[in-house]
Amino acid sequence: MAGSFREFKYGWPVVFASMIGIGLGMSPLPFYTLIVFSKELVVAFNWERSTVTLGLAVFTISAFFAAPLIGRLTDLLGVRRVVLTSIVTFSFAMMAFALNNGSTTLYFFLWGLLAFAGAGTLPITFTRAVNGWFIERRGLALGIALLTTGIFGGLAIRYAGFITAQYDWQTAYVAVGLLPLLISFPIAFFLLRSVDDPAVADKAAKHVAESPERAANVTANGMPFKQAMLDWRFWLLAYVFVPVSFSVGGPIPNIAFILEGKNFATADALLLASFIGYAVLVGRLVGGYLIDRLWAPGVAFVLMSMPVFTLIILTSAEPTMLQATIAVLLLGLAAGIEYDLMAFLVSKYFGIRNYGAIYGALYGFFALGAGLSPWAYNKAYEAHGSYDTVLTWAIWVLLAGVVPILLLGRYRHFKGTEIVAPPESADASRQPVQ
Repeated sequence: MAGSFREFKYGWPVVFASMIGIGLGMSPLPFYTLIVFSKELVVAFNWERSTVTLGLAVFTISAFFAAPLIGRLTDLLGVRRVVLTSIVTFSFAMMAFALNNGSTTLYFFLWGLLAFAGAGTLPITFTRAVNGWFIERRGLALGIALLTTGIFGGLAIRYAGFITAQYDWQTAYVAVGLLPLLISFPIAFFLLRSVDDPAVADKAAKHVAESPERAANVTANGMPFKQAMLDWRFWLLAYVFVPVSFSVGGPIPNIAFILEGKNFATADALLLASFIGYAVLVGRLVGGYLIDRLWAPGVAFVLMSMPVFTLIILTSAEPTMLQATIAVLLLGLAAGIEYDLMAFLVSKYFGIRNYGAIYGALYGFFALGAGLSPWAYNKAYEAHGSYDTVLTWAIWVLLAGVVPILLLGRYRHFKGTEIVAPPESADASRQPVQ
């Protein structure tokens, strides 16, 4: 326990800056606020639901290319430069949605622009900094750093809804876009420093002195990017995150529509939708705590299988308020483990040396599933008049995606770019034999 307190003693500024930066970044804000904005855009421009969520598909395809690029830039230029620049560009790109005049061309262009402008605010950058400061309690630190995607996601739904009700959706887009610029930027400017940043060399040296196991520079250890691209574990994870993010990500921006289709009042549907963000918070903390102590792929299998029950409940004819609440909470719990799990697994199976590029490449596959699924859900709605068919298919897609994660095997240990035997102090009992 003392070791874990030592790590937080030195690493808390980075964790805090990451909490705010990720929570007000590209991962939650566009995704969660679309729950509010989609209804407004359907009414304002007489668009189909699938047209609105097709923007997420454009966003996803753009992120597929932007994420590896920003990851590589992070490895080369450092976390701080990439994050500070991207916060500014992301804020202005988010506010630019207020210029939407009903042109679908402009709408889709803005989604593509947002992906490239805001990619540096994704967990790719911040988690690299967190990983450098933490070893023993890395899972918990990542969970804490990422928990604001749930908190701020839930709050963003209500914030956007309030501004829209008081003014209009254009003003709400500006109000949401200002948040990173006014809050995230100054906090990151003062607190976000990687362990290898010369500005914190003295603190990093004290950290190593108090924790002898950190004597090796963890940022120098890990698999070369090209070698990772040829590794079967990379492609296994790439496969896993597509169907999992498709099944979990599809219902989230459509949850209000899904619940209204089950005879819930709009106010109740939006209230339940906001619960997703708070469940994500619990998922972050519980998941982070567990993956520090248990084999992470096993934890992932259990937690990411939970939305099967969500999908079953949402396909029933008339779920009760209690059943709908359970469905939403289970969905949020699973969504809460995804990002920190990806960050943790990349660090454990590929190391830190090229963490940004590898995480970015995997995030691209995750984004494909999460971004295309809302559009696919709404196309299915337009074809069948309800979401039940696609929700039923999602059950089997989720199971097909989550089971293979159990094949990952033991964690790896690196010295430089070489894979070496684990140190004698490593807890091999929680790692199944390959």
